[in-house]
Amino acid sequence: MILSDTSADASLPSNSHHHHDGDSAHPHHHDEESMRRLVNRLSRIEGHVRGIKTMVQENRPCPEVLVQVAAVRGALDRVARIILDEHLTQCIGRAAKEGNIDTEIEELKAALDRFLP
Repeated sequence: MILSDTSADASLPSNSHHHHDGDSAHPHHHDEESMRRLVNRLSRIEGHVRGIKTMVQENRPCPEVLVQVAAVRGALDRVARIILDEHLTQCIGRAAKEGNIDTEIEELKAALDRFLP
């Protein structure tokens, strides 16, 4: 099971989301093409996980299953890296221009505390 960027488009969510800081929220807007690529990657990962589930149900050899789990883990790490890179270049940059960089950095730190082992 190979993950690539050539899968068909999935239905896309809105290209903005809100970060909450106490009682206020500030929107983040992301490039539609970037969102499409991420959604496609995640859709492929979702299919790959379903394939692993089938392998387990078919009682495939454990080493084969573990290789596929490693592939999914790697794919998820790549998605996380893309999201982090875009957040640093787009969202943090925008927050700096808008004067709310401290809030944005604190939110990123909190997310990284949960994300990193």
